[in-house]
Amino acid sequence: MTEHDRHVVVGMQRVHDTVVLVVEGVLDSLTYRGLRDAVIKAALEEPRAVIVDVNRLSVPSASAWSVFTSARWHVSTWPDVPILLACADQQTRRVITSVGVARYVPAHPTRESAIGAVADVSLHGRRRSRAQLPPTAVSVRVARSLIQAWLTAWARSDLAAVAATVATVLVENVLAHTDSAPVLVLENYRDTVTVAVEDNSHRPAVRHEVAGCGAEMLSGLSIVAALCRAWGSTPTSSGKTVWALLGPECGLGRRE
Repeated sequence: MTEHDRHVVVGMQRVHDTVVLVVEGVLDSLTYRGLRDAVIKAALEEPRAVIVDVNRLSVPSASAWSVFTSARWHVSTWPDVPILLACADQQTRRVITSVGVARYVPAHPTRESAIGAVADVSLHGRRRSRAQLPPTAVSVRVARSLIQAWLTAWARSDLAAVAATVATVLVENVLAHTDSAPVLVLENYRDTVTVAVEDNSHRPAVRHEVAGCGAEMLSGLSIVAALCRAWGSTPTSSGKTVWALLGPECGLGRRE
């Protein structure tokens, strides 16, 4: 097998509300990013958990197992979906543990035992809306209107103003820096609201700061960072998702 022939094939199965990814091939520097992004993409669909069956995966270098730690890190704040491994070989599980991966991504001997380990993880009460927006300036107005309507329906109007402001920044960034048609995602889980915008650019969203410039030079992501509890840029197989997590402290009754 030449370097150019190396690839990892990822198959997906659903077991109730859990996603099982069956991976086969060689995990190395050439296939690392593709596998990471496939795991992240599965997690962003918000199943109860993502279980990765690695029994057919060849990993020549033990350090490459960190691909699963990296995927888990990217989704740890949002959508916070557990990632687990199914690995029948005891020695391989020991290697996974020895390089520190199992601390964040537990390795189980079977799919069934991995599924059993997440049986008590509950995502009930999570509400989610999604809309494809046009690749034009009208997207900003459409996004703000949708957010107002969705949050009103969910009795979370207290976060509508700040959520609309965050969406404005994220959609404008997509229009300004990519050739994508933005996809708006809004989620309400417990007392938090997440605003997310997907695009087809693999360049991560980065907060830019210009020393010596006044408030008039404040970047959009600096505004997002000031308004929300947490934000991030998560890579996907088709581009990235930029998201911002809002809590009750971010709404109309926030303390100054």
